[in-house]
Amino acid sequence: MRAMEDVGHCRRRGIAHSTNLVGRPPEWLGSCAFNEAPVPLHIWGVREMNPSLFTMLDQAGDLAEAGEAFFCYMMAMFGLDPEQCDAASGGKRRYRSSFLRLITGWSFDSNGPEGAVLKGWVESRFGVCPSFHKEIIDEVSSPAWEAYVDEKMSSHFHNNAIWVQLDLLFEFCQWAIGRFAFPEQTHLTLYRGVNAFDEHWIVDRTDRHEAVVRLNNLVSFSSDRDVADCFGDMILTARVPLSKILFFNGLLPSHLLKGEREYLAIGGEFRVGVDYV
Repeated sequence: MRAMEDVGHCRRRGIAHSTNLVGRPPEWLGSCAFNEAPVPLHIWGVREMNPSLFTMLDQAGDLAEAGEAFFCYMMAMFGLDPEQCDAASGGKRRYRSSFLRLITGWSFDSNGPEGAVLKGWVESRFGVCPSFHKEIIDEVSSPAWEAYVDEKMSSHFHNNAIWVQLDLLFEFCQWAIGRFAFPEQTHLTLYRGVNAFDEHWIVDRTDRHEAVVRLNNLVSFSSDRDVADCFGDMILTARVPLSKILFFNGLLPSHLLKGEREYLAIGGEFRVGVDYV
């Protein structure tokens, strides 16, 4: 354990851009200070450019109704419905990148191409760069960074305004959290199972059961401790700001991420409890 801690302390604390689309300093967004005292986050222009969506959402009576309305809006805006795809291409099926495909891909492998696109969206919108994609990323001149950039910019996923789709997903998620899912709350206590700190940089280690770790710029948690237990010998317990949640089970009328009660959240440095199974 001591050797692992020494390696963690020697690593950089992450790469970040100087600008983003949420109007908050990226270094602060990725810090414990933000995670412990968060503020609301909104991507510039998304709500203003889609007033009809949020007018429609305001008429929803519950989360299920709002989720159905959002789903229909996205199908219409981006031609994600199979019948619309066929009509647009003269009957010939054509691949259209979809936020649903990305989240499904993430659920199978967060270090796959879909994961790279999602991490790239976080990098673009929040200015927080990934610290891991297949391997540790500690500088922009490294082969690991080059491999990540190659995957995140794949034309296979950028043919249908995919980052705009994710912008809308984030804004809808934040709207749903405040309106129906977790009104009046600022944090959720969530869990992550790990076998080692290979993907997470240890920033500070006060004792065996508490640490400050740098999580990836997009990270999965579970709301069920027993589920997290299935994914590693250690369970990290974190208070995650609701303003950093991109997606959670039950947000949409689909089966995405429901089996593991999963939450996708913007990462950074978190003070976590460490329990050994």
